[in-house]
Amino acid sequence: MKLLLVGATGLVGREVLRLALTDARVTYVVAPVRRPLPAHPKLNAPLVDFDHLPPDAPWWQADALICTLGTTMKVAGTRQAFRKVDHDYPLAVARLALAAGTRTYALNSAAGANAASRFFYNRVKGELERDLEALGFDSLTHVRPGLIGGERDVARAGEGAALRLLRVLGPVLPARWRINPAPRIAQALLEAAIAAAPGLHVVTSEHLL
Repeated sequence: MKLLLVGATGLVGREVLRLALTDARVTYVVAPVRRPLPAHPKLNAPLVDFDHLPPDAPWWQADALICTLGTTMKVAGTRQAFRKVDHDYPLAVARLALAAGTRTYALNSAAGANAASRFFYNRVKGELERDLEALGFDSLTHVRPGLIGGERDVARAGEGAALRLLRVLGPVLPARWRINPAPRIAQALLEAAIAAAPGLHVVTSEHLL
């Protein structure tokens, strides 16, 4: 299968890329990025500006699309900038891929995603899920991890403290509150993309341990 991966330089995206490049079921990966990736025989990594995506690029057509784009309020700086990365870019990518014939979409969303949430982060994630559902993909999967375990390029102080606490308390916590390892999230996204099961599907944090 030909896989389109957006967000390949992030924590979960890197794991998806690693798995996809070693999976015999995936014959080709297109990963549009803002900074270069190491070369690989199965990989095409075109450099793009997500504010000006090329609508006629031939690589929008794929068997499946996985989106792991995301940022934090600290990095984004403003709510408007956060919403652009976590809502507008993934939705724009979805529209372009769908128009080119890509019928399967797997999203790295978040536990608590809810378009009616009082919390800005959860609301944005929920609005994206809602807007993707309105597009009409044949197969759409929302993977909703809780706190993600793994080594980030940029450390997040508050998240790091929470991860350390959860590692200690993990054995006695309910499944939905435990750390979700980035490789497990990536595997769930890749399997959803390859299976392309018809309809809407949600993978919750309890299934990502």
